[in-house]
Amino acid sequence: VSMEMAMAFDRRSALGGLTVSFALGASALAATPAITNAWSRPATAGSTGVGFMVLSNSGSTSDALVSVSSPVARKVEMHRSSVVGGLAMMEPAPRVSLPAGGVVRFAPGGHHLMFLGLTRTLKLGDSVPATLTFASGARVKVRFTVALSAPKDF
Repeated sequence: VSMEMAMAFDRRSALGGLTVSFALGASALAATPAITNAWSRPATAGSTGVGFMVLSNSGSTSDALVSVSSPVARKVEMHRSSVVGGLAMMEPAPRVSLPAGGVVRFAPGGHHLMFLGLTRTLKLGDSVPATLTFASGARVKVRFTVALSAPKDF
């Protein structure tokens, strides 16, 4: 009986090792999205500010930006601007897909953030803190530099 118990223990240990290996392998496929060139334009307290940035996903699985928050805004919304039939339109984008190995630009005329109900004036050189939350569960803190135009490497 003790030999059978030892063999059963060895099988359970081997299976446990396989489970851990698969779990580690799956997590290695996901990567925390990176944010670069985050910038905003000047805006007065009580008004609406805007946020632009470049999102990158070096992982081998897709992700999506699902929400943004900032302590200097009552609310932050994701939007997308477009031109349809010569008419400029802007609509909310509740989820912005970030493909595996892909890049998504939040730039004038396309995706952008709206900082609604600013609690303070955004002056040139200021920094706007925000937290980006992704479908994967990743939460990334970023600071948007207030400037008149995009960084040179944008």
